[in-house]
Amino acid sequence: MTISGVALLAICTLLGGYLGDLLGAFLGVKANVGGVGIAMLLLIAARLWLVRHGYFSHGLRLGVEFWGSIYIPIVVAMAAQQNVVAAVKGGPLVLLAGTGAVAICFAAVALISRLGGTVETMDEIEAREAIAQEAARVAAGDVS
Repeated sequence: MTISGVALLAICTLLGGYLGDLLGAFLGVKANVGGVGIAMLLLIAARLWLVRHGYFSHGLRLGVEFWGSIYIPIVVAMAAQQNVVAAVKGGPLVLLAGTGAVAICFAAVALISRLGGTVETMDEIEAREAIAQEAARVAAGDVS
């Protein structure tokens, strides 16, 4: 049922928040560091585990997809709560870390897109399948 997907997200959110607080304490920051991101990674990992083991029911899928579709507004709302001015006053290291993180993300996206190779469009797939069907029909002797 759908409530199972929402429960899975709640568990991941609570765990992500806790791990974000631990990471903040480890780094000496009095804030949650990456709790939402950790929660989403946990949700992805949990979803993959459930799919692999055959426990990913239709209702569970609906709950996870519901929260996945509103992920961006949630992140924007949570980011709006953070005090960016206080972070920038913390020193130039904050700006350097933010710029470095963005640069690493841009490089990772470029690398992943190059490693992915070319992607066929639907038109190319349909054309290839039509040629294969025609060849199979000719090989079977059906020339009508």
